[in-house]
Amino acid sequence: LSVTKVFFEQYGYHIITFTDGVQAFEAFNKKPDQFDLIITDMTMPKITGDKLATKILNIRPDIPIILCTGYSHKISKEEAKNLGIRQYIEKPIVLKDLIVSVRKTLD
Repeated sequence: LSVTKVFFEQYGYHIITFTDGVQAFEAFNKKPDQFDLIITDMTMPKITGDKLATKILNIRPDIPIILCTGYSHKISKEEAKNLGIRQYIEKPIVLKDLIVSVRKTLD
């Protein structure tokens, strides 16, 4: 996770990381306007990425979310899109591809 953070910071992004989805949601819930984009994993401790995305989108329906998953049988690209998730990326993830997805999502 720290490698990803350093990678994004080299491109000028300010990254906040969390050890689990509940912690991420609590931080978002306190200051939802502080975030421009959410990148989440489908499989995390305490809450799945799709459930986290749903909770976040209930607060801020406009926020772009990228869902990363290695388990496409748990959620499909279509299901993710129907939830309001903007980008669906299957693992393994190449960081340069992820940065392109972030830029496309923010633009």
